[in-house]
Amino acid sequence: MNRRNTVIWCAATCNCFIFFFFSGGWDADGKGPCVWDIFTHQGGERVFKNQTGDVACGSYTLWEEDLKCIKQLGLTHYRFSLSWSRLLPDGTTGFINQKGIDYYNKIIDDLLKNGVTPIVTLYHFDLPQALEDQGGWLSEAIIESFDKYAQFCFSTFGDRVKQWITINEANVLSVMSYDLGMFPPGIPHFGTGGYQAAYNLIKAHARSWHSYDSLFRKEQKGMVSLSLFAVWLEPADPNSVSDQEAAKRAITFHLDLFAKPIFIDGDYPEVVKSQIASMSQKQGYPSSRLPEFTEEEKKMIKGTADFFAVQYYTTRLIKYQENKKGELGILQDVEIEFFPDPSWKNVDWIYVVPWGVRKLLKYIKDTYNNPVIYITENGFPQSDPAPLDDTQRWEYFRQTFQELFKAIQLDKVNLQVYCAWSLLDNFEWNQGYSSRFGLFHVDFEDPARPRVPYTSAKEYAKIIRNNGLEAHL
Repeated sequence: MNRRNTVIWCAATCNCFIFFFFSGGWDADGKGPCVWDIFTHQGGERVFKNQTGDVACGSYTLWEEDLKCIKQLGLTHYRFSLSWSRLLPDGTTGFINQKGIDYYNKIIDDLLKNGVTPIVTLYHFDLPQALEDQGGWLSEAIIESFDKYAQFCFSTFGDRVKQWITINEANVLSVMSYDLGMFPPGIPHFGTGGYQAAYNLIKAHARSWHSYDSLFRKEQKGMVSLSLFAVWLEPADPNSVSDQEAAKRAITFHLDLFAKPIFIDGDYPEVVKSQIASMSQKQGYPSSRLPEFTEEEKKMIKGTADFFAVQYYTTRLIKYQENKKGELGILQDVEIEFFPDPSWKNVDWIYVVPWGVRKLLKYIKDTYNNPVIYITENGFPQSDPAPLDDTQRWEYFRQTFQELFKAIQLDKVNLQVYCAWSLLDNFEWNQGYSSRFGLFHVDFEDPARPRVPYTSAKEYAKIIRNNGLEAHL
């Protein structure tokens, strides 16, 4: 069979992996506490078996071992996240931790020496605790703090880093941290906190983009965006008008609430504004629970992304569920219930629905004027203990790659970067170490934290070597 006709990747598509801030060394070498340090140390079973990210996969002291894994795979790009509190222990430039700078300089320099392009995320849920104590993302003061942090990073690392993500999964952070309270600080604000956080996150991203654009872009010639999490949402009954409308409304709240202001016109989608305003009125609020952008803010927000970064794992079915009791909450505002098809295979919350990613990419293309798209996360977990021969995970990847091929070749989606989650097994938020996403197995019981490749790592390395995967349309 002629590989030219069956290769999944076009030549411009990049292959890369992710490393994120749970690199261990939680208090080493001058690092300040972040919200996840405090949250996990408080116990209370908010994290699986009260596990912490104090050591995690040990990357802070084992970077050379990580680099061996990267070279073994033959990666062209590598995405990792900076720890705000490792660089600026109290979140401000009043005290700069040189050892944190040295650590990230070594990672960046080692990657470049080995022909690997770094993609760097400024913020991955790990707010310095000192800033959370001042209100965190519920306070507008965070906007200036984030902008100063971003400028510090652009100035310190931007001579070598040309691809930046400002905020990882801002739409997840706003809901999980400040509406549901499942992420730190762990205090729910149903129906209000998520919207206030979203308002500040969008403005913080936009401010930092403008800082790069005006102060650094001309000399550094880089690109800046934020990443958004997206589950594809399909009507439970395709023949039901109410389910169809509910699914459209759900994707609008889920993705477009952040993407439309940044990529289109600086403001929230109309259905988001009208739905929340209507619910707020029924609940007796004097005005909408969704903070409004001023006209000046809309102009500042519009167009503040150089590519569309999205993170896809799975799909859900959506059914209309009227909020008859006027309950507070984002799901209640959207008036939906969501669930998987019982026929879909799964591990934990991720159901294997490969066609969902193609539909999502087509939606982004059609809605946002065919932008350059980076998939900055995609992956499938194994439950602990995890077999090294991870055939179910590799099948997830193989089917996903086939759908990406269709999206590129048939739908003409401008997908240029793909990042799998993740290089190593690591601390997975509330799930602790019970859910393993790594392409390399990490033994968390061994102080040496040995890295051993899963089958999926070996297969992924073949894709990179061959610049493609055989796929049948």
